[in-house]
Amino acid sequence: MKWSWRICQVSGIGIYIHTTFLLIIGWAILSYWRQGHDFETTLIGVLFILLLFGCVVLHEFGHALAARKFGIKTRDITLLPIGGVARLERMPDEPKQELWVALAGPAVNVLIAAGLFLWLQLTSSFEPISDLTMTSGSFVERLMVVNLLLVVFNMLPAFPMDGGRVLRALLANRMDYAKATRIATGIGQGMAFIFGFFGLFTNPFLLFIALFVWIGAAQESSIVQMKSALSGIPVHRAMLTDFQTLSINDSLEQATAFILAGSQQDFPVVNDSGDVVGVLTKGDLLIGLSKLGHHSELIAEVMQREFQIVDAQEMLETALLRLQNCACHTLPVEYKGKLVGLLTMENVGEFILVQSTRDERQKRLNSVTV
Repeated sequence: MKWSWRICQVSGIGIYIHTTFLLIIGWAILSYWRQGHDFETTLIGVLFILLLFGCVVLHEFGHALAARKFGIKTRDITLLPIGGVARLERMPDEPKQELWVALAGPAVNVLIAAGLFLWLQLTSSFEPISDLTMTSGSFVERLMVVNLLLVVFNMLPAFPMDGGRVLRALLANRMDYAKATRIATGIGQGMAFIFGFFGLFTNPFLLFIALFVWIGAAQESSIVQMKSALSGIPVHRAMLTDFQTLSINDSLEQATAFILAGSQQDFPVVNDSGDVVGVLTKGDLLIGLSKLGHHSELIAEVMQREFQIVDAQEMLETALLRLQNCACHTLPVEYKGKLVGLLTMENVGEFILVQSTRDERQKRLNSVTV
C-alpha cells in the first residue's frame, strides 16, 4: 500500500504503518494533554493507543494464521487509523474456509478480552463501567472493553468487514458466490450510508468508517465479478498475439525505437534459439538509459532475468492472480515451449469489457425472445 512504512516482519509477514496512522497518534496526544496537561498522562495515553493497535495486529494475524491453514499466504498487514488490513494472496475457495478465516480475527480479540478479564478478577481491580472513558479509568479494564467493542464492530454485517465476510460465506452455501457477494456488498454499502448519516450529526470519525466500508465493498464486488467473468476461460483467448520481441544482443537504442514506434511497453527477450531469457519493461529501459548513459549498451544489462511464464492452456483466472501477485506488468505466454503471446492487465481488462458487452447483448436477446 502506498504511503506506508514497514516497521517489522513476523513469520514472513511484513507489518506496515500507513502515513494516516499518525493522525490517531496526534489525536491521542491532543486528547490526553487536554485532560491532564502533563507529560506522564499524555505518555500513558499514547501507550494505550499503541497497545490497542497491537491488539489489532494480533487480530489480523488471526486471519493470517487461519488463511495459512488453507494454504493461503498473507502478503502484509497495514495499520490504518480505522484499524488493520491483512492482504491475502487470494480469498479462500470454499465458503466454509472464508467463514473460518473471517471469524479468526474477532476470536483473537475475544481471547485477549478473556485474558484481561481473568487478570482483573485475580487482582480485584474492576471499576464501574460508567467511570471508564477513552482517556480515564482502569488501563487494563479499558483495554478489555475496547477489545470487546472491536469484536462487536467487526461482526457488523458491513462488507468487507469480518461480519460482512461471514454473511457472504453463509449466503454462498445457499446460492451462487457472485450473487452472495452482491447481497453482502449491498448490505455493507447500506450500513456505510447509515454510518455516514449519523457521522454528520455525531462523530465525524464515522464518516471515515463509512467511506472505508463503501469503497471496500465496491472493490470486493468488482473483484468477484471479474473472477466470475474469467472462470473457465483459457489464457489463449485473452492473450495479446500481435507483439514484438527483442534479441538478447539488441541495444538500448533498438529497444527505444521499438517503444517509440508502437504501443507495446514490455518486451520478451529471446536468445538465438527463440527461447525467452528475460523481459524488458519500459521502466527497466529508462533506468538503464539513466544509469548507463549509452544507447549502444545491450539490453541484457538491464532486462529482468527473473520472470514468470504462463501456459496458453492455463485458466485466465489463475494467470491473472499470478500477474497481480508478481512484480511485473507482462507475462510471456508459451505453448509447447514456444512463445505465442503476451498477457497484460490492460489486455485482460479489454477482454472482460468485450465479454461483458456480449453477455449483456445476449441477455437482451433472450429477454426479447421470451
